[in-house]
Amino acid sequence: MELFELGSYSVNRVGFGAMQLPGRGVLGPPRDRDQALSVLRRAVEAGVNHIDTAQYYGPDVSNDLIRDALHPYPDDLALVSKVGARRDAKGGWVTWDAPEDLRQGIEDNLRSLGVDRLAAVNLRLPDGAGPPDQKFDKQLSAMIQAKEEGLIAGVGLSTVTVGHLERALERTDVLCVQNPYNLLDRSSQPVLDLCTDYGIAFVPYFPLGSAFNATNPVLTHPDVTAAATRLGKTPAQTVLAWTLALGPNVLLIPGTSSLAHLKENLAIADIELDPDTKAALDALG
Repeated sequence: MELFELGSYSVNRVGFGAMQLPGRGVLGPPRDRDQALSVLRRAVEAGVNHIDTAQYYGPDVSNDLIRDALHPYPDDLALVSKVGARRDAKGGWVTWDAPEDLRQGIEDNLRSLGVDRLAAVNLRLPDGAGPPDQKFDKQLSAMIQAKEEGLIAGVGLSTVTVGHLERALERTDVLCVQNPYNLLDRSSQPVLDLCTDYGIAFVPYFPLGSAFNATNPVLTHPDVTAAATRLGKTPAQTVLAWTLALGPNVLLIPGTSSLAHLKENLAIADIELDPDTKAALDALG
């Protein structure tokens, strides 16, 4: 696999996202705990050394599975989490992003993963967040303080605009940015471009379309299915290969609770899109 420098880590560009390890709706234990543990172990055995997670996946479920499957962790394994949200008593997603909440979220991740420091933690802004303001500055201060105290090796951002990223870069290095991005939704292209200019890792979430929608217009798009047929690959593999080709700083974190799907996801590193296929997919944006 190709590598990218994520702070002090050299990570493979195809990593693993832990969001699909808990039960339905990212809530509660997995349907098959033994298989979830096997998926994590097999991913690392296959060369994955970048795992994305969050304490509120479950909550606690993803982090507990990662710890139980992999602790003590390989020295080269970059664990990246996120803060800014939590789950309520009914499993709903709730904004939890006051500076003291962010600090508590970082400490919760450290506790549940069983580590003293994380490779990075992303400050996750709510969807549709307004321009950077005093609240954002205070949130950044909490993240920077955690970095200065050695709790996190790098500051990340998630669901941000160019304005947020530029404001953050005035105050600190930014290790990674997680924003929604896929074939049919390229609204984060300006953020990706700025990340590329600064050598910042761009980690697209929902590259196959939202996991919470009943239908998936990305994977069912006729041009995608036609390209997959020509390549002899699945639509998901085809879309992920296109996403990986966006730039050397693009890191993928496809998630699954299936060993078969894990094998398919990891195989995308070896897929090369021919010029005609790439041009056809490029034209969908």
